[in-house]
Amino acid sequence: MYKRFAPLVCLLPALVSAQTAAPGVEQKIADLDKAAKAAQSAGDNAWMLVSAALVLMMTGPGLALFYGGLVRRKNVLGTMMHSFILMALVTVLWAVFGYSLAFGEGNSFVGGFQYLFLNNVGSAPNADYAGTIPQQTFMVYQLMFAIITPALISGAFAERMKFSAMLLFSTLWLIIVYLPMAHMVWGKGGLLNAFSGGALPCFDFAGGTVVHITSGVSALVCAIYLGKRLGYPSEPMKPHNLVISFIGACLLWVGWFGFNAGSALGASGLATSAFVATHFGAAAATIGWLIAEWWRSGHPSVLGGISGCVAGLVAITPASGFVKPFPAMIIGFAAGILCYFMVAYVKGKLGYDDALDAFGVHGVGGTFGAILTGVFATNLVNDALKDSAGNPLPLGAVDGNVMQIARQIGGVAVSVVLAVAGTLIILKICDIFMGVRVDAEQEVQGLDLSMHGEEGYNFEA
Repeated sequence: MYKRFAPLVCLLPALVSAQTAAPGVEQKIADLDKAAKAAQSAGDNAWMLVSAALVLMMTGPGLALFYGGLVRRKNVLGTMMHSFILMALVTVLWAVFGYSLAFGEGNSFVGGFQYLFLNNVGSAPNADYAGTIPQQTFMVYQLMFAIITPALISGAFAERMKFSAMLLFSTLWLIIVYLPMAHMVWGKGGLLNAFSGGALPCFDFAGGTVVHITSGVSALVCAIYLGKRLGYPSEPMKPHNLVISFIGACLLWVGWFGFNAGSALGASGLATSAFVATHFGAAAATIGWLIAEWWRSGHPSVLGGISGCVAGLVAITPASGFVKPFPAMIIGFAAGILCYFMVAYVKGKLGYDDALDAFGVHGVGGTFGAILTGVFATNLVNDALKDSAGNPLPLGAVDGNVMQIARQIGGVAVSVVLAVAGTLIILKICDIFMGVRVDAEQEVQGLDLSMHGEEGYNFEA
């Protein structure tokens, strides 16, 4: 009998040893899992901090140079100052109440007050938005979007708005238009947030509605409200320095990778997909604009090339995290052609003075891109929406969800109505308290001297 069970007896010490070692193995597995999560968090956090810096670079120096070169020489400093001062002003407003109203828990239209003065915004992640990075990183990344959006509007009222009025306008616009729109699209429980049970679920990966439609439509309202620049359109008002505008456009193209790919909120495959879609869309739009311009005017201009690039970047923004590379090129190419004809033909026919074509590029391009997102969005790129069984839901028309196009149009309509109504109210308030437009003498002299007491260029020997 002993011989029969001898092998089992011999195994007893090994079994006892394995049972004793089990807690150590479990601890090692737990430590390994903790280390893996820490590595992912570190990688995601590094990418998001770089992305935040890239988006800030889009405002200064990117947009400042792009817009600054497009105005006349006497207004270069005043125009660039619009972008620069908003880097400071919006940052302070964001810290005091902006982040809380955009991303705090509130209702379907605006956030709550739990993050006032950045209270409770620290190194711990906020799982409602980004579970692998500190909430403070998410906060500062979103701040960069809030900075550039009102700066885009300044292209419409360039060369004729008072600096004091611009400051008040930007403050009120952030409160009345941007913060509610950001909450509705990206905030927890927002009306348009497709990933948080919104009543009108829309797809806007990086700001087609929040940034470009609101700023572009508001720009048109500003241009009409302030009226045309003195001498427009009979007097030539050519860009004074296309070289610096060219540099600014290149910086915008590079910075836009942080804008779109960063909106994946992590160093993931989705970030790669958005990065690729962004680049391909911008390239195709550049070619589309230049072909249209070459066909209509007989020459492809540098200004046309850089404008087409920005138009493509705008149009692909809402779709960047939802579409494959070739649809991204379709969106970009079509947007380049559409925005060219809006700027070169429609604006002249309608007669408004959108000085730097903020509406023609951002308003029109953003609207076009937002709607086409409903066509080309696919769960093969972004599978974040799932049914109760864990299966990816169809996103756009290419997945069979044709209704998404109507929802995208609905989201566009919400952003347009909010931008028009909010901007009109704000302009009226600014006009009552301080007047929005410089007087004729100041406009002739130029905003550099009349508003800031200095000139951009000194040609003295």
